[in-house]
Amino acid sequence: MAQHILIAGGGSAGWMAAALFARLRPAPETRITLIESEAIGTIGVGEATVPILRDFNRLLGLDEPDFVAATQGSFKLGIEFVGWGEAGNRHFHGFADFGPPIEGVAPHHHWHRVREAGRIADPIDAWSMPACAAAEDRFAPPEALRGEAGEYRYAYHFDAGLYARLLRSYAEARRVVRVEGRILGVERDPGTGDLATLRLDGDRAIAADLFIDCTGFASRLLGEALGTPFVDWSRWLPADRALAQGCTRAGRFTPFTRATAHTVGWQWRIPLQHRTGNGLVYSSAHLSDDEAAARLAANLDGDAIGDPRPLRFTTGRRERFWAHNVVAIGLAAGFMEPLESTSLQLVQTGLGRLAELMPSQGPTDPAIVAEYNRQTIGEYARIRDFLIAHYCSSRRPEPFWRDMAAMALPDSLAHKLALWDAMGRVPLQDLESHAEASWVAVLLGQGRMPRGHDPAADRPPLQAVEKMFAARRAALLAALPRLPAHDHFVARTCRADAAREPRIQCRYPKGETIS
Repeated sequence: MAQHILIAGGGSAGWMAAALFARLRPAPETRITLIESEAIGTIGVGEATVPILRDFNRLLGLDEPDFVAATQGSFKLGIEFVGWGEAGNRHFHGFADFGPPIEGVAPHHHWHRVREAGRIADPIDAWSMPACAAAEDRFAPPEALRGEAGEYRYAYHFDAGLYARLLRSYAEARRVVRVEGRILGVERDPGTGDLATLRLDGDRAIAADLFIDCTGFASRLLGEALGTPFVDWSRWLPADRALAQGCTRAGRFTPFTRATAHTVGWQWRIPLQHRTGNGLVYSSAHLSDDEAAARLAANLDGDAIGDPRPLRFTTGRRERFWAHNVVAIGLAAGFMEPLESTSLQLVQTGLGRLAELMPSQGPTDPAIVAEYNRQTIGEYARIRDFLIAHYCSSRRPEPFWRDMAAMALPDSLAHKLALWDAMGRVPLQDLESHAEASWVAVLLGQGRMPRGHDPAADRPPLQAVEKMFAARRAALLAALPRLPAHDHFVARTCRADAAREPRIQCRYPKGETIS
């Protein structure tokens, strides 16, 4: 008998689940049903991503130019942070390191040594290819360059609603059945406690073997039906509200997300082809909703499109992500504020982990469920620590930021920052989402300078290291003119066209030079 997977809820999370399992568990081996209601809106503010989404799209066989066109998207080399260390501060978290290791030691240790000797004044961003390209609004895939200059990754900005629509077409073409309806309740197996049936409006019921909860903050299955508690992290990440607001395209068409710190919280800016996405993340204990709306309206590049959309949340996660035969994905599993664009990452990694561990038939072994939960809990904790590090490393004088700088940190983060402060090392733990270079970009960018560096960085002659940095900087600057302007690249290769139909399994021609 074929396994029946029932996905409760649509949006990006639901349709990513449907598309992935339609690809990996094709009919008739597996039946896949997705239930959603047009009457229930989706959050749809997550328009910035991280590079691993490229892997998800490749697995599905989506053509990149057509995907970007269909979602009114653009490209992302990283995040520009404005005003985070202190007012007026700017730094860039790019998807790359700052050069190759020198005698086996990460480049930032050598940069620290040369800087302390008074031989370098530029911030470490000067040796990041994504930061250099972003400063001039240039973009092309790294294949357009050779050598060290081409060693970077990229991600996307896109309209989340259009992405869900694209994935719905993909999934339905592969026999995923969509059911329109509201979930009214559940029926559980009296013997095992597993979910057996979802009851829908119209006196309907659907039974399944595995249920994927994509019902958003409501967490109708894992949280509500199974009573799985929520672990609250607001003592470390107290921002609990956001206002999302689109505006007309104006100003620079940047190949990066911008996160601008305010006296309370921060504002995002995400450039799309048809509009710019904006939002203000803030703490309601420090800022009223009316003040937040006024502040957001005063900091838009173009004319507002519609009314701002309010979002209330608590940062944290469910105590478990897989219980009985229910797995929560996306907002039903937890919420991490959007500072580092990890929302769709957590959807993708949760689904990928489920695909690896899910048995084809029969009941799931408790050891498998325990391992899924162990890995997912670890991933959420590592992302939590990375987000806290942005806040607690600030030197801004406002009460909100003073509170953040003075907070008691999770032990895992306190240890990591103590070692960083001592010698510039980042002790990466199991299930880290962010590599050492990401931590370096944020901590150095905010002016958190370590007292020392790896002693092994003292081995090569200082003058030789200085020449290496000069050579890399020259190579990056020489490579920049070979990258087109971001708007030119998008217009040439990925321009949105309503008449286009997405193609499958087509790539940029190998060896093509983009100009």
